[in-house]
Amino acid sequence: MPFSSYLPEHMGAITLSPPGPFVAGAYAELILTYTAGNFGIDDTGMVKISWRTTSDMSKPQFDRPAAPNFTTVEASNGAKLEVWFDRLNIRPYANTLLIRVGRGYLRAGDTRTVRMGDRRQGSPGYRLQTNCEARVELRTSIDAFATYEFTELPEQPAFALVPGKAAHWKAIWPSLAVAGEPFRLAIVAEDAWGNPTADAEQTLSLVPSRPVRGLPQRVTVTRGGGPRVFDNLVVDTPSDLELRLLAGGEELARANPLRVTAAAPLRRYWGDLHGQSGETIGMGTAESYFCYARDLAFLDIVGHQGNDFQITDAFWAELNRLTAAFDAPGRFVCLPGYEWSGNTGMGGDRNVFFRREGRPIRRSSHILVEGQTSSRAVYTADEFFRALEGEDALIIAHVGGRYADIKSAHDGRIERSVEVHSTWGTFEWLLHDAFEKGYRVGVVCHSDDHKGRPGATRPGASTFGAIGGLTCYFMPELTRDALFEALRRRRHYGTTGTRLFLDLRASFAQPVTSFSEDPQLARGKELAVREAAMGDIIRPGSVPMQLAAEVIGTAPIERLDVLHGAKVVQTARPFAASDLGRRVRVSWQGAEYRGRGRETMWQGTLTLTGNRIARFAPVNFLNPERKVVETSPGAALAWSSVTTGNLAGIDLWLDEARRGTLALETNVVSGEVDLAKLDDVAVAFDGGGLGRRISIYRLPEQDWSRRLALEHVANFAGGADLPVYVRVTQSDGHQAWSSPIYLIA
Repeated sequence: MPFSSYLPEHMGAITLSPPGPFVAGAYAELILTYTAGNFGIDDTGMVKISWRTTSDMSKPQFDRPAAPNFTTVEASNGAKLEVWFDRLNIRPYANTLLIRVGRGYLRAGDTRTVRMGDRRQGSPGYRLQTNCEARVELRTSIDAFATYEFTELPEQPAFALVPGKAAHWKAIWPSLAVAGEPFRLAIVAEDAWGNPTADAEQTLSLVPSRPVRGLPQRVTVTRGGGPRVFDNLVVDTPSDLELRLLAGGEELARANPLRVTAAAPLRRYWGDLHGQSGETIGMGTAESYFCYARDLAFLDIVGHQGNDFQITDAFWAELNRLTAAFDAPGRFVCLPGYEWSGNTGMGGDRNVFFRREGRPIRRSSHILVEGQTSSRAVYTADEFFRALEGEDALIIAHVGGRYADIKSAHDGRIERSVEVHSTWGTFEWLLHDAFEKGYRVGVVCHSDDHKGRPGATRPGASTFGAIGGLTCYFMPELTRDALFEALRRRRHYGTTGTRLFLDLRASFAQPVTSFSEDPQLARGKELAVREAAMGDIIRPGSVPMQLAAEVIGTAPIERLDVLHGAKVVQTARPFAASDLGRRVRVSWQGAEYRGRGRETMWQGTLTLTGNRIARFAPVNFLNPERKVVETSPGAALAWSSVTTGNLAGIDLWLDEARRGTLALETNVVSGEVDLAKLDDVAVAFDGGGLGRRISIYRLPEQDWSRRLALEHVANFAGGADLPVYVRVTQSDGHQAWSSPIYLIA
């Protein structure tokens, strides 16, 4: 038979019932009916049903009919079918349900019915992907001839996922404004999984700590509307502002801290430079990605970073068109760029950004775009750096599935920052790698969003263990030129997703030398100064540096650490030992190792004897499906949690502060604490791996201050560079890092 007879339309068809839409993260029964095509399916032939690699849709299970995600398959002619799940397909469609004809065969017109979330025996259904998407495709391929040669069907089953009911609220306004000048407030309702939702009905009282002209006292949110945006708000005098959203006297949300000043040579703009859309391994279109960043996450700055080996020439041209179209100086900055995704042994992931469109893309390989590009591959990071010489571009070292091996490859003229946090986790070790090698880099945090939610990424139900990060950039104006200057001078700090206010300044009793690098040359210029800020390089000689740090959190501040390189040299807390009482925190953190699969799954229990747990609360539990369960009232808890370098925990409020024994058992490390001996110093149990440990310590019983300041004196002894910076840890588990001030000889 000629080849034309083997076209996809001859391989059958598949339908989905019900067709959707469904609520993201909900349980449903998906019935997929495949009708065999001209050739049927031979004995041991197969059907593959695949969905996106980064989707957190549940894994099917086949042996517990009353449990979630129970999945069955049946053939209309009684053929015996074998079914299993594996991540066994070409990206970006790795998640795969495989169905093989074990005994028998299918003729043309025979059907095979797949029930994902079969409810006939009591299953609640199949838990769907938790992020919204206009088209969730179940890509189906047929091996009709039992050769393991698959043909994709021409029409694929797909459904839409829409947000659920409002469960959380956000209020977003600038971190810095000038007295008398207008600014904007956005109020966003989100469902339980972090999707912005219009399924909300609420009357909100807006309660600022100081008068704000143009701000209504009440806002009524009705179902069907989008985020509520209030422009032209004005504060007349310099001050620090809080804004609370109340409903029936209950606080639903607080806006991020806002400082109003008399003047602001440098403004503060929030950005997420790193994520990708469905044209590569993410979800949704690139256009919807940019719209989300601007209209739902309310970012000032965004970038798009698709894996280079999935970017065709056509998509690169489309990305450049989109970044040019969305870039609006003064309102929204959008950068062109991509992720150079070299294998770890070849240098690992780098994010590259261009000041202007129209620049060539230099891929780490052509593995998924063969025949769709005319460029030559650049296989190693060193070669990549050389290829960018003379380009108006910047690189950020990144940790994703692969990690940037900056110890083996780095070019300080163009690679000016390292990304220490994303939805992949927290990676302070990458910053420490840079210090070890004597590099002068700034700190950024971005999302590496794969779910169409740049600037507001949550991990959902996947093993991604963290909220996506954000970076605050210090810029005189909202333009690409100002952003490139901020990146080159390391004028920024990164957070684990919160918009806390952080300030770091230094002063010197006598003039010292400030060293400013030329971005294209291995030399710089020097200037006599008596002050320094984040990212500066200072030759202090024998003059001590007087460091002043200030933070206003989005939650109570647990600690503010000053670090010299990787070493903590000073810690400040907004409470004293006398404030500690019946509240005990049990926290766990860390990762398995540096590479892919670094997440640590914590299965734990704690048992209290000789005392009683009056109440408890989870800390940084980001997946609504993972909970803390009371297994014995007042005496024992159990939990399931995931960390990828970040931290999570449980707060306990005890009947008595200093009585009893707390025993912890986890799959990673276990230990026991005598509460009578637990004072104001943490007890820690080392869990090996990459910074894995459990810590037990006391906190004040009631929430405490969101403000903290410290002063620190740094004396430079000469020799190797001394990076001086601060790290913030909030009570809710969020963290932030300033870019260092570098003291050099």
